[in-house]
This record gives sequence, C-alpha cells and structure tokens, in this order.
Amino acid sequence: MSAPAPDVAVVAYARDVHPGGTGAPEPALVHRVVTAVLEQAGTDRSEVGFTVSGSLDYLAGAPFSFVGALDALGAWPPISESHVEMDAAWALYEAWLRLRHGDDDGAGGGIALAYGFGKATQGSLPDILARTLDPYYLAPLGLDAEDLAALQARAVIDAGRAGEAELARIAERAGPPETGGRVPPLPLRPGHTAPPADGAAAVLLATGPAATRIARARGVRPVWIRGLEHRIDVHSPAARDLSRCASAEQAAAAAGVAEGPVQVAELHARHPHEEVLLRAALGLGEETGVNPSGGPMAADPVMATGLIRIGEAARRVAGGGADRAVAHAAQGPCLQHNLVAVLEAGPAPEEGGPR
Repeated sequence: MSAPAPDVAVVAYARDVHPGGTGAPEPALVHRVVTAVLEQAGTDRSEVGFTVSGSLDYLAGAPFSFVGALDALGAWPPISESHVEMDAAWALYEAWLRLRHGDDDGAGGGIALAYGFGKATQGSLPDILARTLDPYYLAPLGLDAEDLAALQARAVIDAGRAGEAELARIAERAGPPETGGRVPPLPLRPGHTAPPADGAAAVLLATGPAATRIARARGVRPVWIRGLEHRIDVHSPAARDLSRCASAEQAAAAAGVAEGPVQVAELHARHPHEEVLLRAALGLGEETGVNPSGGPMAADPVMATGLIRIGEAARRVAGGGADRAVAHAAQGPCLQHNLVAVLEAGPAPEEGGPR
C-alpha cells in the first residue's frame, strides 16, 4: 500500500506590484520576490527541489520570455524547473502536485517555489488578452476582453443577480476610477475594470516537517492547503450561461469550500459583476470578508494576480487574521477557467507539528 500524500503548506509569500508601471525588467521583479520568500523562510536556493513559473509571452511581445526571467533564480547548477503559460496560481498547482506525489525529478527536499510575473502596462491589455480568443468565430468580430466582460455584466444585471448600484459599490472599494483611456463599453463604468499593473509574486510551499520548521522559525502558524482544484467551461461565451459561473461552482465543491466556515476570501475578480458571480459560486455569505487586500480592482499584475490571491489569503491565516480562507484564480473570457484553494491554519509553532 502506498503511503498517503503528504500535507503541503504555504510557508512564505512576497509580491512586488507597480500599478503605474515600472522601468524595471522582468528578471529584476522576479529576483526581488524570489529573494524575499527565501529570506522569509530562512531557506537556501539549493533546498528548493522544484521551481515553476507562470507568465504570458504576449505581454512581453517576445517568445520564451520566461527563460530570461529564470536567470534571476540562478539556474546553475541545473535545477528541476517547469513553466505554465498561465497565471502563476496554476504554477502553484503544479508545484503542489509535485510535492504531494513526490516525483523523482520533483521536490525531493519537500520545498517548492512558484512564481509569476508580467508587465501588463506595456500595451493595450484588452487587445492583448483578445489574442487568446477563438480565431475563427470570436476574433473576427473585433471583440476584446472588456467587450466580453460588458456582455457578462449585462447578463448578470438582466438575470437580477445584481443591480448597477451594487456593482458601483463594489467598484468603490478599490478607490476612485482611473481617468483617461478609452470609455468602457456599457454597462461597465469607469473604475469597473481592474487597472493593469506591472509586477511579480512568489509563494514557497513545503511539506509537513519542513513547513512546521519554517513556521516555527518565523513565529507564524503553518497554512495548510486543504483543498486545491480547478475546472474549466467551454471556450465560447455563447455556449454558456453568463449569469452564473459553473466551473467555479464545480471547483469550489471539489476543493471542499462548504466543509467549514470561511472568514476571508481573496477572489480574482477584475470587474464588480465577477465578484457577484464568484460569491454565489463559492457560496460565500456576508460573514466572509472579500478581498481585504484590495483585490485585482486595486491593481492587476497579470499572470501574478491569481497567485497573489493565494498569497494574501495565506498571509492572513498565518498571522491569525483568519482560521480558514479561500483563494480563487481565474483565466479566460468571462471567467472561463477557475481555480479554488482552501487554506487552513495549523497549530501555532509552540503547539507542535501539523494536525
């Protein structure tokens, strides 16, 4: 009989986000956050058994841009490394799988690193994201990401799931709307779209003994990943009910969100109507604090935004601000692809190891 899969915890997290953009190159952003998480954990780079990144070449306008960013880690002697052309929340998912299943070429030391980066201010983000649309049916229509978001917002309003006043209140939490730029398509309003940002984020994962040791050294509680699942809907928005988010519902159920109270939820909502849909899909009540960090509506460093949701939720659990939290990441048009993580606090360092 095979041994049970080990528990995995988030043991360190760092972000470096620039809402107005930055002249720093991507390797510099990566170097800052990776160095920060290793210093937090008191871990040397040689102790990291597996490294995985998330990014999007379209943002940089160059193929294999992640290879240059990898130089910031010090990839010699050779390291076990992978990359996903997705938000780095999915990079964390791959790292979690490696730790859980202990592949021979994976995180043999019980520690894995996930990071993501992107400079979303270098071009028109709605047009860049439109490059991921179906090239035969959607792209010829001239739609971009904001057009599709407006289509979903209208579906939410027409279905009676939220009114325009409620969407405006959600947007106000992120601060005053940006001025300038194009006028968003109705029913979106100025301030109803997450402002693109440049940035990077990194999360360090560890299995039981390493996680407990690092938490004890840092004086924080271990943050155990009790559930981590992702689901995807069909690509075409026309083939979906845009007034609900079926894949987020499925991911939340598979991750076990409903199996206990949720004090904090960090949601990858780039528009107010997406928060409405995700609250319903994850079954979150008024007792759950949503996006206390400000969320993507405060700043959206594309390809790191979803990983930041996991890091921010873990930060609050580690510090005692919540015992159980949910983090969510999304990709694709109209919340097509959704990942949900359930994070729970372990015993305080002086209380011993993981439960």
